[in-house]
Amino acid sequence: MARFTRIDVALQMRENLIVPVFYHSELEVCKDVLQACYNAGIRVFEFTNRGDQAHVIFGELYNFTKKNLPEMMLGVGSIVDGATAALYVQLGADFIVSPILNHDIAKVCNRRKILWAAGCGTLTEINQAEEWGAEIVKLFPGQESGGASFIKAIAGPCPWTSIMPTGGVEPTEESLKSWLGAGAYCVGMGSKLLDSTLIANQDYTTLTNFVQHALSMAKSVR
Repeated sequence: MARFTRIDVALQMRENLIVPVFYHSELEVCKDVLQACYNAGIRVFEFTNRGDQAHVIFGELYNFTKKNLPEMMLGVGSIVDGATAALYVQLGADFIVSPILNHDIAKVCNRRKILWAAGCGTLTEINQAEEWGAEIVKLFPGQESGGASFIKAIAGPCPWTSIMPTGGVEPTEESLKSWLGAGAYCVGMGSKLLDSTLIANQDYTTLTNFVQHALSMAKSVR
């Protein structure tokens, strides 16, 4: 069962501005990355469903987070069907993120009052997601779907829309200023933020500092 409400998660996404997106097949690596992000100030983290037995790893991460990272909101991404969403909700996911718009996912999450972010690439898809109860929508792939200019363009006719772009966002002042300045609610970042070389070298101190710096930049440009 989720430890945080959908309202809690939405507000924390707005506060943190950056949602790390990560997957690794080794549990201990995932724990170390989660800990590094937590130490940096991250309080919302997306584990992606991208490998065999990913749900087993997630279940262990939930237990680790509950015991050691009490303020961390742990969700899961790359969900494309209702059955998989239900599996992760049962494992304790605080939120669900999808690269696509799927009504079955909406029904599963809404029934349990779990925040879900549907992947959208057009204003029509965004409108449909909001009709189905999405508080936040994921612009994916962010850059290819129109980039920051797309978010700015729809802010006029749809100022109530909350968009989290993923794909094309970088942990630089220029990139963060572009996306957040255009009106992004928050941004998702994967390998650009969680550097694979640092992780391979187990240099988690540097990783913590890097993520912390990215957070500071995000908040300064917002």
